[in-house]
Amino acid sequence: MSEFLMIPLYFDPGLGAMIAQAVVAAAAGILLFSKNVMYKIKSFLGLIKEEEDQYDSIDIDDEDAK
Repeated sequence: MSEFLMIPLYFDPGLGAMIAQAVVAAAAGILLFSKNVMYKIKSFLGLIKEEEDQYDSIDIDDEDAK
């Protein structure tokens, strides 16, 4: 019975890289998801002011054409 408890496990570099990639992807996913949720909550409560467009319209007005 003790021989089954001492089975060494082998982790190759590819598995380590895959685990590191999964951890980084999970952290990035949580960060982006939480930012999206917080933005929606703040906009629902009216805490975010919508900024006006800084650029002029590209449409030509009749007054400008004369």
